Amino acid sequence: MTKIDIFSGFLGAGKTTLIKKLLKEALNNDQAVLIENEFGEIGVDGGFLKESGIEIKEMNSGCICCSLVGDFGTSLHEVLEKYHPDRILIEPSGVGKLSDVMKAVKNVCDEKEVILNSAVAVVDASKAKMYIKNFGEFFVNQIEHAGTIVLSRTQNISEDKLKTAIDLIREHNAKATIVTTPWDSLDGKDILGTIEGAKDLEKELLEEVMKLHDEHEHHHHHDHDEHEHHHHDHDDHDEHEHHHHDHDHDEHEHHHHDHDHDEHEHHHDHDHDEHGHHHHHHDADEVFQSWGTETPSAYSKKDLEDILNALDDEDRYGVVLRAKGMVQGKEGGFIYFDYVPGELNIRDGKSDVTGKFCVIGAGLKEDNLKALFVK
Repeated sequence: MTKIDIFSGFLGAGKTTLIKKLLKEALNNDQAVLIENEFGEIGVDGGFLKESGIEIKEMNSGCICCSLVGDFGTSLHEVLEKYHPDRILIEPSGVGKLSDVMKAVKNVCDEKEVILNSAVAVVDASKAKMYIKNFGEFFVNQIEHAGTIVLSRTQNISEDKLKTAIDLIREHNAKATIVTTPWDSLDGKDILGTIEGAKDLEKELLEEVMKLHDEHEHHHHHDHDEHEHHHHDHDDHDEHEHHHHDHDHDEHEHHHHDHDHDEHEHHHDHDHDEHGHHHHHHDADEVFQSWGTETPSAYSKKDLEDILNALDDEDRYGVVLRAKGMVQGKEGGFIYFDYVPGELNIRDGKSDVTGKFCVIGAGLKEDNLKALFVK
């Protein structure tokens, strides 16, 4: 199966620079083929890629994404037959519409052993506002259809201008991951992992919580069989929303909260009828909630410590079982953190594509969490 990745981006956004970085740092063990077609710049960048051992199929007869869909199909067929590549990178014209390129690829995907693996938009963060205003139809189309938006030149603008660019992009695409970290700070493998939809924080944390959930469910099943008098009534279930926090706080004054939490997490996910029979009735997505966001902002370790310590306030934030993330550090680099009630870990780590927060819990109060985390 050949993966096809489309790297769209307005003229001069940095598409070729990004592709070059990925080929060098992330795709150096793959048989990769680049199909490129810069409007008015046919084949200009072919040299360095040929030198690196990457074969190129150059299309010299027009724009890939408008009038030459048929020719594109022929070219793709030739590439597949000649090179049998692991991956085909398509760098369409900077003035083309991403939706047209995707449509052309999908037409070919119906016939060949190929899959449209990703659609990326490379966006110059310093010019996003101007491009949206002046070239809306083409520029916005690239943003709307991208699974990942990779910002270039973020190191050249202020944090406020970066946030403005992100807000403008979010108006046209609420779901795509936006890579905000300067490329020089990132390994190409991290960028590729994001483009390919690598496991995000929310999924990672939810898997952790689900594992605990399953373990405790198994434990309770045996516990119930051996001690039939062990009983939680329905009112208790509703009142405590699947947790033992209130008693833990009073009895242990927060010091051993994390141990109690580990032992008793998610106990109330079952109910009992009048005969004391034990039957499960909650799906995990009914019990657990997640909240997360991305941020280009810089934080100090003290900032994060204050934020995480505040999460003990259940009335304000809900029952936070787990929090995890990574953000740009005020002193440079990235800061990573992990949190369970009563215990937090803050450390230096490698740069990620953008800052991320994720919180898993029950009865989460998202507005308050956003106000706490987002600067």
